[in-house]
Amino acid sequence: MTTADIVRTIRDYAQASCRARDIGFDGVEIHAAHGYLIDQFFWSETNRRDDCYGGGPAERSRFAAEIVHECKVRAGTDFPVVLRVSQWKQHDYLGRIANTPEELSFWLVPLVKAGVDCFHVSTRRFWDPAFPGHAATLAGWVRRLTGRPVIAVGSVLLNTDFKASDGKIQAALVPEILQRVAEGLEQGEFDMIAIGRALLANPDLVKNVLSGDLDKLKSYDRSFLNRLV
Repeated sequence: MTTADIVRTIRDYAQASCRARDIGFDGVEIHAAHGYLIDQFFWSETNRRDDCYGGGPAERSRFAAEIVHECKVRAGTDFPVVLRVSQWKQHDYLGRIANTPEELSFWLVPLVKAGVDCFHVSTRRFWDPAFPGHAATLAGWVRRLTGRPVIAVGSVLLNTDFKASDGKIQAALVPEILQRVAEGLEQGEFDMIAIGRALLANPDLVKNVLSGDLDKLKSYDRSFLNRLV
């Protein structure tokens, strides 16, 4: 991307935020994870730039920070901007932007200064520790380092990889994973939890969990995606 391309893209994000507010949305979430455009700036493997948008973690955050800042300026400081981030990439669970908590801090601080209201932290499994030798999850580290609210996500109510070759994902570990959700909330690892595929299979999931009717929960498979088109 040329500098002109970057300026235009930042403007486009800000304009989209304004339009979202104008039609009644309460906020926006910007996708900066899983190898998509903004994440390609974050990740050293794909960001080989030698200008102000490349270099260390802080410099690689600049593109995202300028997007967030412009969205806040154009749509209003009271219009929430959530940023979805991840370490892993679309086909690489071992991908890393930060290998230590210190590197993670260098990456996140510019985003906080730009005005991010909340981080949506995507991991393969929301309960896994983020770094060797530390018990905290990635969501926990982001919350601790930024002071911002955090949404955790990753295999909630699922016990197999969502990219499993047979396309089947079972919900057999529900009690155990629900306990992990409760512990994460109580211990301050995260403020919210996001659920995707399990909710497609169970539109009344929250109602059934609150009532204790876990036996009513259905397994997910990819055929449920066909209902969305």
